[in-house]
Amino acid sequence: MSLVIDRAELERALPIGSVNKLSTGWWGVWTLIVTESALFGYLLFSYYYLILQTPEHWPPEGKPRLFWSSLNTVILLSSSVFVWAGERFLRRRRRPLSLVALAVAIVLGAIFIGIQLMEWRDKGYGIASNLYGSLYYTITGFHLIHVAVGLVILSLLLLWTALGYFDEKRYATLTIGSLYWHFVDVVWLFIFSTFFLVPYLQ
Repeated sequence: MSLVIDRAELERALPIGSVNKLSTGWWGVWTLIVTESALFGYLLFSYYYLILQTPEHWPPEGKPRLFWSSLNTVILLSSSVFVWAGERFLRRRRRPLSLVALAVAIVLGAIFIGIQLMEWRDKGYGIASNLYGSLYYTITGFHLIHVAVGLVILSLLLLWTALGYFDEKRYATLTIGSLYWHFVDVVWLFIFSTFFLVPYLQ
């Protein structure tokens, strides 16, 4: 028996996930999503509860500006489309397009963070200014941390895809990472609605 192993054969033998089976990571990420959903749910519940309890004008500085937050929403949702496309391209044996799609998603996520930081800088209040400011910075801050973690995950997925760790049969890790990113996007829709749309309904 020859002890020399061809590199291509070694890559095919890498433990990168079972074929046609859900890995434990799949259930793990769903557990994480449920847990984090509860966290954001409690935070948003606190926001709506305090709206009903406080006698002050809400938000204190008046109706929020919608341009940058709306643009950020479009950017983040677009990044989710590119992540989905990256997985689809890989499953169809189109690795170069998969790499491009994942790279675009990472760039869009980074732009989202940049715009969010710009919005923070331009606010006329801080986290300790009033009740609204505390809730705004806490909730959007938690979400920003999740986006940053998501960008790290997408960057690793891009690297591993480029190194050939995934193929049309073994892509569970890419699917799991994509689920987390889609979760981050869905959470933003609730945050955007709460802080930027609901005030116009009051």
